[in-house]
Amino acid sequence: MKNLTPPKDSLDPIEIASRDEIEALQFHRMKRSLKHCYENSDFYRARFDAHGVHPEDLKALDDIARFPFTVKQDLRDTYPFGMFAVPREKLVRIHGSSGTTGKPTVVGYTAADIEHWANLVARSIRAAGGRPGDILHNAYGYGLFTGGLGAHYGAERLGCTVVPISGGMTERQVTLIDDFKPRIIMVTPSYMLSILDEFRRQGLDPRESSLEVGIFGAEPWTNAMREEIEQAFNMQAVDIYGLSEVMGPGVAQECVETKDGLHLWEDHFYPEIIDPVTGEVLPDGQMGELVLTTLTKEGLPMVRYRTRDLTRLLPGTARSMRRIEKITGRSDDMIILRGVNVFPTQIEEQILKCQGLAPHFQIELTRTGRMDSMIVHVECNPDMATQDARATSAKELAHHIKSVVGVSTRIEVRDPNAIARSEGKARRVLDNRPKV
Repeated sequence: MKNLTPPKDSLDPIEIASRDEIEALQFHRMKRSLKHCYENSDFYRARFDAHGVHPEDLKALDDIARFPFTVKQDLRDTYPFGMFAVPREKLVRIHGSSGTTGKPTVVGYTAADIEHWANLVARSIRAAGGRPGDILHNAYGYGLFTGGLGAHYGAERLGCTVVPISGGMTERQVTLIDDFKPRIIMVTPSYMLSILDEFRRQGLDPRESSLEVGIFGAEPWTNAMREEIEQAFNMQAVDIYGLSEVMGPGVAQECVETKDGLHLWEDHFYPEIIDPVTGEVLPDGQMGELVLTTLTKEGLPMVRYRTRDLTRLLPGTARSMRRIEKITGRSDDMIILRGVNVFPTQIEEQILKCQGLAPHFQIELTRTGRMDSMIVHVECNPDMATQDARATSAKELAHHIKSVVGVSTRIEVRDPNAIARSEGKARRVLDNRPKV
């Protein structure tokens, strides 16, 4: 794989500024953003007043811990436009993410918000190894989901030629990659595995494709999956992070020259790590839940938004801004099985150790009597589809999960292509336990 380190003179000055400079900018922007929230958002004015805090109480960056959290339920409770801090007519775009109630959580952007977003995604693509003039195959979904248009505007801002194919039509995806010769692909990692399967189905060698950089996000994925994709395509696979409530993709980005966690763009977002149970702020280096405060958002500013994503804060390396470790899972996606905490990414890591298994899987949770059970549905590789090979792979995977994760589980090794493929975010867990 090629060395894709960007030249230092191509970086935004703030990317390599001193910590003092970064924190001074953060403090200035945080004061302004809190004032904007209090003066223009009925929601935040009421929330701050109820907690006995005022924007003037911020005397230092860590005073943000005195302010209340914002959670996803707040957006549902104020559906559709009750969280906005500008008149609706000032919004130039509305996005939304699916909700458990059937209604989306609604997010809105002013023209300045879109400008910042495009700049940050452009910065992210450049950090991943993208350059002006590159053809970028954008297989993130377009529409209310922020991924497609967020990536699109950022790629255009960087100067790339965008192929806006969106998700789905996997056969056509591979045909256009083969014909158009894009250098970069942006897509969920689980759907990239579907694209890999289609390459092989068409008799194409993925290592001979034009792809040199894959920018993968929208769901947790492991370093084992990174290695799988990089080896299959002879490409650099890097992580991008974001969430609709805070902006969309481009909140943090892994730098291709180090691939050691995602640099969080701290000139626009202030991070904290908290204990997900107590809400206590934890020091850098400790694992916990990521909380983000937006510093430049106008339409939908967020104060101490609980992302539910589990990670830790680390010092900067390729950039001065701090890194978040690769997301291991979400506090609200954690499976508690017979007293043991289990994350889908842990299961994925064990599957990728088994030569006879493909990296497509679903976890099914069931209950017999009072006992919860977990079944891992996984596919065999086409060249290891005999009953003996399946039995061996099932035994091997069950052993790995028991040894590393600490739970006993039933393994169902199914035919190739039997697991439903994702064209967006993968649905990894099927909870079929009776509701109580």
